[in-house]
Amino acid sequence: MILNSPDSAEKFKEQGNEQFKLSNFQKAIEFYTAGIEIGTGNQRLLCLSNRAFAHIKMENYGLAINDADEILKEDPRFIKAYYRKGSAYLLLSKFDDARKEFKKADSLTQGKDEDIQAKLKQIKQAIFEREFAKSIERPDEASEPIDIKDICVEQGYDGPRIDNDISEVTPEWCEKLMNHFKDQKKLHKKYAVMILQKVGEIMKSQQNVVEYDVPKDLEFTVCGDTHGQYFDLLNIFKINGNPSIKRPYLFNGDFVDRGSWSVEVIMTLFAWKVCNPDIMHLTRGNHESRNMNKLYGFEGEVKHKYDDKVYELFQTVFTYLPLAYTLSKQVMVVHGGLFSNDGVTINELQKLNRFRDIPEGGPMADMLWSDPIKQNGRHPSKRGISISFGPDIAHKFLNENGLSLLVRSHEMKDQGYEVEADGRVITIFSAPNYCDQMKNKGAFIIFKGGEMKPKFVQFDAVEHPKLPPMAYARNYGMFM
Repeated sequence: MILNSPDSAEKFKEQGNEQFKLSNFQKAIEFYTAGIEIGTGNQRLLCLSNRAFAHIKMENYGLAINDADEILKEDPRFIKAYYRKGSAYLLLSKFDDARKEFKKADSLTQGKDEDIQAKLKQIKQAIFEREFAKSIERPDEASEPIDIKDICVEQGYDGPRIDNDISEVTPEWCEKLMNHFKDQKKLHKKYAVMILQKVGEIMKSQQNVVEYDVPKDLEFTVCGDTHGQYFDLLNIFKINGNPSIKRPYLFNGDFVDRGSWSVEVIMTLFAWKVCNPDIMHLTRGNHESRNMNKLYGFEGEVKHKYDDKVYELFQTVFTYLPLAYTLSKQVMVVHGGLFSNDGVTINELQKLNRFRDIPEGGPMADMLWSDPIKQNGRHPSKRGISISFGPDIAHKFLNENGLSLLVRSHEMKDQGYEVEADGRVITIFSAPNYCDQMKNKGAFIIFKGGEMKPKFVQFDAVEHPKLPPMAYARNYGMFM
């Protein structure tokens, strides 16, 4: 029996804090919620503040903002509420909103809190960079192409080479590249650019929603987020085999950010795509975007390993990534999920202009940002972008488009996957022990052509060199 008492609320808060220290953020949220339900006064507000922080850790930025707003209704001078809200806005790349919240916190502390001052300085720099980029942007002109003839390969370079043309990228070449990366060596810029230029050419010619028929009896593997966890990507190939005509793969977005081997992950996948477009299939995730890359490490990593021009080439190529796949007219694979409105058809999605950065709203944003929820109907997103959609919304969309199953990624799952909506919505996540702290399993799905029934394969994280997540992410990681 739970007693409605200050002592009980304090106990739940302490239990939540213990789970938080163990990186069991979902369990911490449950304890904080129990404290909120029975607590009063300042204890309740502290539980709300702590839950907001746990939501930020879980990337539920919209829920963190909601908790902060609830605190501020009761106590407009609660400094940490502004701090939590500002942090959530920053991690959504909403720099102006973030600055507004941190300025309120700064006013309440009379400018004496060094941490808040540091945050404001970082946000000011981010806004300056954004406005400067806008001022020099030339929307009618493509970014200056990189001429590979101008790039010299040093004599001491011992990695894979492309001496004549891109046809030299064979399965053996890709395997050599993977081993080169495993030894923590870099693919030369010249060859990286050649891969990027070719894969961009391939993907730009594809539909927004690629219609792919899985040949009968062939095993087709669908993987979720890999987030720069290169050594776990190698483990997927070790368990399941390298991409081949008999074993094609689809990686469902979020190849980069968070993990500190994002370049290695994305270049490996792109190399296999160039090797044979029919054995490697790729969709865009919400992290294949400029705003996310600035915050979560990929921008810093590319500029550290290569330079600004290569980073800009990556950004161009990301806009060419297809938004979704349909498999044998039965299964739709998309990174995020479904839509803010009824009546969306595959034919309508084919007409979207995907060759752009990800918008804040509309069907393209929904495809890359939305999440399923247990309750029927549409609900505000826990992330602060797009929506959460219920089982009824999923059933309606699938039935209207003649599909049986929706496979999406975008969310960490303890077991690596989750089945919802009476078996018609699957979340697949392929980054085990996400960010070196979540202790989750990774998983992938195998579909056999003709049957198209999902078979799940789970796996654990493997050891990797001692480089922390977001090692190239400037100082934004401190908001986490």
